[in-house]
Amino acid sequence: MKDSKHLTKNKREQLFAKLKAIAVDYELVIIQPKEIDTAVNSVSNNLNWLEAVKTAMILNKLQPDKAIVDSPSHNTQAYKDFLLHYILNKSLELNVENKAEQYLPVAAASVIAKVTRDNEIEKLKKVVGNFGSGYPSDPKTRQFAKENWFRFPKIFRKSWSTYKALSNQGLISQKKLNNF
Repeated sequence: MKDSKHLTKNKREQLFAKLKAIAVDYELVIIQPKEIDTAVNSVSNNLNWLEAVKTAMILNKLQPDKAIVDSPSHNTQAYKDFLLHYILNKSLELNVENKAEQYLPVAAASVIAKVTRDNEIEKLKKVVGNFGSGYPSDPKTRQFAKENWFRFPKIFRKSWSTYKALSNQGLISQKKLNNF
């Protein structure tokens, strides 16, 4: 499997159940929009470094002897060096590659992460309504953002290009009292 996103939702859910049943251990970290915005808007941080810190948290908790990490950056050595700074077990055998879903453990983790994301999206829809997939390429998601940014400000990443584009078009601005 090259990318878990290419599997159907039903197939991912089937695999998810099987993976959870056979996994020795796994850990999930859910990152909230505000934390992503903070990283993206920081002068000393970015989304890749945030991901590395969260990956290190998982590795520190699980304490494996070996790990394969899918680097979001093509500069895998820089990503690995940054990641190692946060790893407690300095003898951890760490393989960091870009597009590492070719390895079964990474592919399995990707399925678990994608299904977890899908489940979180469904929970959120029960609270705020149907906003589509939550991906910026989804017209329904973009329309929901345009119409509801002021009703549910905590669910949107302000650093999200779709949110910024709406803002730059003047569609996201301070609401007047008569707009409510």
